[in-house]
Amino acid sequence: MQGADDAVIQSLKRGDVAGADLNDQDRVLMEFVELVTCRASRTTPESVQRLREAGWLEEQIAEAVYVTGLFAMFNRVADAFGLEDPNYQQMESPPLPAEQCKPPS
Repeated sequence: MQGADDAVIQSLKRGDVAGADLNDQDRVLMEFVELVTCRASRTTPESVQRLREAGWLEEQIAEAVYVTGLFAMFNRVADAFGLEDPNYQQMESPPLPAEQCKPPS
């Protein structure tokens, strides 16, 4: 939820999708992401159709599944190697996304 206010971020970090102040479209997406994260084998054509009805496009739905799966993989690798949380949320100026970094000269 890039660009979301701190209260929304904190709710989502706690896994409290119901308590996050989200618009209907984003809430449907976050509920789906929670389903994919916790019980991916229980996704159904109806759960995907709910996203479509909320206005999400096929490409956006696919991206949500890919990103959710990648984060799960990254978290498992970090946990397996005992990596510490870098606490980006606490930094005054978090690292820039790669597309904003200047190429080496």
